[in-house]
Amino acid sequence: MPANKNTTKPATGKPLRFAHPFYTDTPITQRASIPGTGNRMLDFVATKLLPFPDPQREPSMLLADIIGQQGASDVQAEQFFCFHAVGDTGHEIGLAQEQVSTAMAHDYNPAHPAQSPAFLLHLGDVIYYDNTDKGYQAQFYVPYKKYPGKIIAIPGNHDGEIFKFDGTPTGQKASLAAFWRNFCQSKPGVPPDAGTIYREMISQPGAYWWLNAPFIDIIGLYSNIGEGPGFINVPTVGGLKQTDWLKKTLTAIQKQRTGGQRKALLIAVHHPPFSQGGHSGSSAMLQDIDKCCTQSGIMPDMVLAAHAHNYQRFTRYMNFGGKNMQIPFYVAGCGGRGLVAVSQATGKRQGDNSFDSSLMGYGYLTITASPKQLSALFTQVDGQGARSQFDKKIVVDLNTSQIL
Repeated sequence: MPANKNTTKPATGKPLRFAHPFYTDTPITQRASIPGTGNRMLDFVATKLLPFPDPQREPSMLLADIIGQQGASDVQAEQFFCFHAVGDTGHEIGLAQEQVSTAMAHDYNPAHPAQSPAFLLHLGDVIYYDNTDKGYQAQFYVPYKKYPGKIIAIPGNHDGEIFKFDGTPTGQKASLAAFWRNFCQSKPGVPPDAGTIYREMISQPGAYWWLNAPFIDIIGLYSNIGEGPGFINVPTVGGLKQTDWLKKTLTAIQKQRTGGQRKALLIAVHHPPFSQGGHSGSSAMLQDIDKCCTQSGIMPDMVLAAHAHNYQRFTRYMNFGGKNMQIPFYVAGCGGRGLVAVSQATGKRQGDNSFDSSLMGYGYLTITASPKQLSALFTQVDGQGARSQFDKKIVVDLNTSQIL
């Protein structure tokens, strides 16, 4: 970075030499803090975030809340549980989105519902720039009209936006209002936005939640509206409530483990902690998650994210509680919204992680949990809608926390 000692604080009424005062080789700890802006771009982005609504009830769900008691019992009897996961889909008249949706639908079998995916976990950015009835109809209900599974979600940055990139309204007066209307109803039913398309949506408790399911605990987090990076704990918009809840929930899960109930733990968040294309990784957000995990005495077995419109897989290596862990981190923002370039994965370890696989292409993840393992498989969907396996199936041994 070129030397630029005089740009850490703009002079009143005078232009900066560069577009922002953060283009400098002065260490962050030595920069003067600018009122309302901070001393780094991360601080400035945090001032633009939006408050989000408190959960409508305790932010926890059971699998029966999604697929009914019989469905949950059948999953328990099968001794394994699988679901789809992908993000960044919203696209009016989006061929790629419908191709991915149709491809996922082929994984269902009405004759064997317990062996079919339980649901689709949408990793955020359900809608782009049109958070209205019309937007949800065109970008969500129509593309998924043939997908037979239930759909649950965490919000992405575009789901929370009030204004578009050009300054015009997105159609919602409060952040996440449209997401709330379709995913967080007071009780299960077909939302008005679905129109004549019959899709029963469940009643999610809020923008963040814990799904206490057979063989797996899934925690969904909301990382707000920043184009980058992600934030989960900014006090001014209610984030501390989310991180306080996260620590409480992780502690409860760890207590279950201490009592002998060792299930897989998966965390889903829209902004990726690691990324090598489309958007950079959110290292500060990862630190916030790590802090909650450390204080609770538990780490996730897998992390899912989206935001970057491509596919990426990382492995994080860490020692936690005296155990060496290998944790897969996925970016699956390839559900239908236009693709962006991604670096070629080398598999080489840099620091505590390695970048193991990447694709500038569409597709989806299938996550499977059983009493002893947690696995993920990425299926590519090409321009003709054909499916093929891309990347190897990753299996985490829950006893050793190692990838097999």
